[in-house]
Amino acid sequence: MAPKSKGGGAEEKAKEVLTAVLLADSFTQRFRPITVEKPKVLLPLVNVPLLEYTLEWLAMNKVEEILVFCCAHADQIKAHLADSKWLKQRSPRVSTVVSTNCLSLGEGMRSLDQKDIIKGTFILVSGDTVSNMDLGPALAAHKERADRDKDAIMTMVMKPTHEPHQRLRLGDTSLLVALDSSNQRLLKYQELDSPAAAAGAPRDGSSGQHGGHH
Repeated sequence: MAPKSKGGGAEEKAKEVLTAVLLADSFTQRFRPITVEKPKVLLPLVNVPLLEYTLEWLAMNKVEEILVFCCAHADQIKAHLADSKWLKQRSPRVSTVVSTNCLSLGEGMRSLDQKDIIKGTFILVSGDTVSNMDLGPALAAHKERADRDKDAIMTMVMKPTHEPHQRLRLGDTSLLVALDSSNQRLLKYQELDSPAAAAGAPRDGSSGQHGGHH
């Protein structure tokens, strides 16, 4: 990213580059043994690697810089990007960040923080996301909340599900989410492992946002 201007804060904010961190490792084993040889983000959906859907979605939302964070199978992901259009065009700028010793999302985020690559607000997204969502409203809500509350750290975007079969996929656990109805602040986020616990969860998922900045 370009060095920050020594001018006023308003000028710096105006020049802030919209950045996304794309996680090319899910840090799970749900797709094994398939993912022993190939990363999940390169598995095909309608003959197109999942990674391509995520990159196209971020480009559609006018993201200017995409950092593809690689752990397992980093060489395959780098080779795929080298053969794709993404490294040959100016916008969005796509680059890879490799850290092969991370075993969880938390370790991955700490690694990124230690590398001091990200300087401001960023979008964190899984590399197997298939979406056509407009991120504009979520980004606007995030910035407004961050201006109001310096202790806010993150805005989560969640989608309600209304069909029972959509709630459990490929062994995923049920999820219990509690929100403060007055400000949509996330109060509780808990995975429910047992069928009995899952039965007590609300039928519908919940959507909520808790704003903040990096």
